[in-house]
Amino acid sequence: MDHAEILARLETVIAGRLGGDPASSYVARLHAKGTGKIAQKVGEEATEVVIAALTGDAVELTGEAADLVFHLMVLLGARGVAFDAVLAELARREGTSGIVEKASRRD
Repeated sequence: MDHAEILARLETVIAGRLGGDPASSYVARLHAKGTGKIAQKVGEEATEVVIAALTGDAVELTGEAADLVFHLMVLLGARGVAFDAVLAELARREGTSGIVEKASRRD
């Protein structure tokens, strides 16, 4: 299973549904409510990941992490940011200490 291909397919599906019918598409319904609502869902899903990490098992954590990635991809799509840009940023940071990288950011 090619994980990059799965992400690319998901991104394509999300892009195709962003402007779709909110009555028949969860992505379209979320998008119709605006970026603020999508961002709120990302926050909710992140909280659920934290709870699963602290109190759940690996299966629960995996499911919540998948929900978080999905909603993050919806948010990125709504803002016109390709997931490849996120991967490119991770690649740029590769081999750099997290402490060094964080210190190099502008406040």
